[in-house]
Amino acid sequence: MLKSINPFTGEVIKEYPVMSQEEVDEIIVKADAAFNGWKRTGFEERSELMKRAGEILRERKNEFARLMTEEMGKPIAQAVAEAEKCAWVCDYYAENAERFLSDEIIETDASKSFVTYQPLGVVLAVMPWNFPFWQVFRFAAPGLMAGNAGILKHSSNVSGCALAIESVFKEAGFPENLFRAILVPSAKMDKVIEHHLIRAVTLTGSVPAGKSVAAKAGAVLKKTVLELGGSDPYVILEDADLEQASGTCVTSRLINGGQSCIAAKRFVVVEPVYDKFIELFVEKMKAVKMGDPMNEENLLGPQASVQLRDELHQQVVRSIDKGAKLLLGGEIPDMKGAFYPATVLTEVKKGMPAYDEELFGPVAAIIKAKDETDAIRIANDTVFGLGAAVFTKDVKRGERIAREELNAGSCFVNAFVKSDPRLPFGGIKESGYGRELSVFGIREFVNIKTVYVQ
Repeated sequence: MLKSINPFTGEVIKEYPVMSQEEVDEIIVKADAAFNGWKRTGFEERSELMKRAGEILRERKNEFARLMTEEMGKPIAQAVAEAEKCAWVCDYYAENAERFLSDEIIETDASKSFVTYQPLGVVLAVMPWNFPFWQVFRFAAPGLMAGNAGILKHSSNVSGCALAIESVFKEAGFPENLFRAILVPSAKMDKVIEHHLIRAVTLTGSVPAGKSVAAKAGAVLKKTVLELGGSDPYVILEDADLEQASGTCVTSRLINGGQSCIAAKRFVVVEPVYDKFIELFVEKMKAVKMGDPMNEENLLGPQASVQLRDELHQQVVRSIDKGAKLLLGGEIPDMKGAFYPATVLTEVKKGMPAYDEELFGPVAAIIKAKDETDAIRIANDTVFGLGAAVFTKDVKRGERIAREELNAGSCFVNAFVKSDPRLPFGGIKESGYGRELSVFGIREFVNIKTVYVQ
């Protein structure tokens, strides 16, 4: 059985029977059959259905938000915003998919030659629990609009969200079986990936999970897109607006309880403003209210599980043992639920978990740099490359650093890193490869086909 456990109460919400391999195979076969009809539909028909999916998300946003909060502890206001963002991505691809995938005439010595974008078939999505709706819809909206079918393997603790997402597409009027959720543990995914009707795989998750799926998919020559972990550096320069920068950094560090691949994690501060930044940052972290995620006043809810909370705490403890200084938090609170407090570590150096690893929770690592050059060096001194930000009043300086110096898939100036349907999203190095969202995302899972007419 797959269990959904409320991380605030510790109570089992619901148990879901694990599907047999035969049941999964049948779902894949039916999805492929649905694809063979769907790929022949026009963009106008697809667009109408996708817009309806967006309407349903808005109509049922409070219901879906409550489900997200119950299953993984997301603060309720953030959960409502997540449902609304999913509706946005549905609208975005409903309005733009035809333009993104229209034929492109190429002048050659042929009487006619062009590039056309054709769907691949059934795409498997292996998705994480931290943004249980958004991660799925940012794959599903472009994937279905491109003419593909989708199979969702969601994290076991958000099985209710997986089935709710399936219900959105069904209620919107998409063909039966075009988008289905399968309820299976990760250990059973090899056979799913190997299925001859699965044409490609997209995964958002940990680096080990990404490597495992990439290896299996590569062995059977199936394309993958991977969005993996991150240890996003935020560079604060001597001319930054420290009030604005510290507030933005706290917001980014604590979004979703700090459980975000693109949350700010390492704060690289140049020496002239190091002490002042810490003062402002700690003050704002102290002011954050932690508690029942259903209470809109609480910005910080529980971590997704006690196990994950305890793993985070051990990273903090090991960093302190290696010389990091604890300024705030750092202790498991005496209260029910998988809570971990807003935590600040300073004097963080290479060789500590807070420097080298991804801290998936509300823990901030502050690192001192001598100057801009040293700050950029430290920012790039990581195996990850998902997002990065720089804070400076000199916008041209910030743009230059973001464009030329910071090694990440998304680099922001005077703002926290976030995903946007209009912009490509993805990483480099151990943060993965491929892109989601924008025109680049919808072209990941299509056959970019050359047609040459003599």
